[in-house]
Amino acid sequence: MTEENLRQLVAEGKVAICANKNHTCLDPEGVGSMLRTKINVNLGISGDCKDYTMEMQKVDMAIKFGAEAIMDLSNYGKTNTFRKQLIDMSPAMIGTVPMYDAIGYLEKDLKEIKAEDFLRVIEAHAKEGVDFQTIHAGINRRAVEALKRQKRLTNVVSRGGSLIFAWMEMTGNENPFYEYYDEILDICEEYDVTISLGDACRPGCLADATDVCQIEELVRLGELTKRAWEKNVQVMVEGPGHMPMDQIAANMKLQSTICSGA
Repeated sequence: MTEENLRQLVAEGKVAICANKNHTCLDPEGVGSMLRTKINVNLGISGDCKDYTMEMQKVDMAIKFGAEAIMDLSNYGKTNTFRKQLIDMSPAMIGTVPMYDAIGYLEKDLKEIKAEDFLRVIEAHAKEGVDFQTIHAGINRRAVEALKRQKRLTNVVSRGGSLIFAWMEMTGNENPFYEYYDEILDICEEYDVTISLGDACRPGCLADATDVCQIEELVRLGELTKRAWEKNVQVMVEGPGHMPMDQIAANMKLQSTICSGA
């Protein structure tokens, strides 16, 4: 692909090049339309797997076999120690889910975390050199009420979505990732972080596919995509979740239309 064609796809929001300015050993890759499928590896430190050496061995293997992205889903212990080591050595794009890390990083119970604390975690990841962050900003109070009325078979299956849903129910507050989205965009713009808009309301089983909750959130993700572009922040939109085979094409067309191709 020519550089001009690639620039055009990036300008249209159809390709994201996830490249934090502080990730100095990065071999950047494009993600999106008309490009090769990229391989992502999920790993990280958890309460069930606390061996840092073993996780770094997984990182070595992922790089050896050519993975283009590594998602650090660490949620236990000194997560920033592992993450900094990972970023220092990895030519692959690094992604994180700040919601996963908030409890361990802040050393607080979920209910005690404040909105500004979540923003602090996002900024810390950005400063360390994380190339893309999954932000569950689409599940606001309105979406929560729709979710309660819907009575899904499998409720909220997204881990990040379920955590922010629980926080909202415990505190009675609006989703801080939605309420303070402009502040998050300012952080991402400063460090060249790509936002991966998490689909907190994605269906977890065939019975819940293409329901009101999923579409309600999708409309909001489309709005958030446009707001990010207005602040010069690249976007990837997750989705669509579990569904029957005959609904996949229609769902992808719907998502592409609502989210302007992101």
